[in-house]
Amino acid sequence: MIAIPPSLISAWEVFLLFLIPIGGGIPAGVILAQKRAIEWPEMLLLYFFSDVVLAFLFEPIMWTIAWMGKRIPQIARIHEAMKLAMKNMTARYGVKPSPLTLILVSFGVDPMTGRAAAVFAGHGFLMGWTFAIIGDLLFFLVIMISTIWLNGILGDGTWTIVIIVAGMILIPWAFRRLRAWRDSA
Repeated sequence: MIAIPPSLISAWEVFLLFLIPIGGGIPAGVILAQKRAIEWPEMLLLYFFSDVVLAFLFEPIMWTIAWMGKRIPQIARIHEAMKLAMKNMTARYGVKPSPLTLILVSFGVDPMTGRAAAVFAGHGFLMGWTFAIIGDLLFFLVIMISTIWLNGILGDGTWTIVIIVAGMILIPWAFRRLRAWRDSA
């Protein structure tokens, strides 16, 4: 029987948490990585690889939906709604969003939305995912640093994760409300 080194098992467990596309995957992975003595450069590398896996899983889904949209009227309407949403989201940045804009879309929303915006901006697989992954890695760094800092203060991984996830949900919501209030005034 082959003995798997404990460090490889620990890295695998953190990697699996980073694959969770929503919710507490990042803070939970960071807390677990800290408990397993995985340093931040290794965390960043594991998160990068989780984004690469995401790219290869999401891309065929995106192209399949686009292909189906040409044949099934209901999906075509969803596809058109997505195109309109991407156009509206990037409209304030000009007709063709810059790479920085696409990175910021991925940072502010998620890498799949960043990739979709890159498709609508005319970027192929490699450059589109490059922009999306850069934005997502920047988001990861912010959440990782916040998680490590807060866990250092609280010393309780569960409460750290709860507070970070609540912040991930409530802070963008508060900014949207503030912007809507400012725009209506």
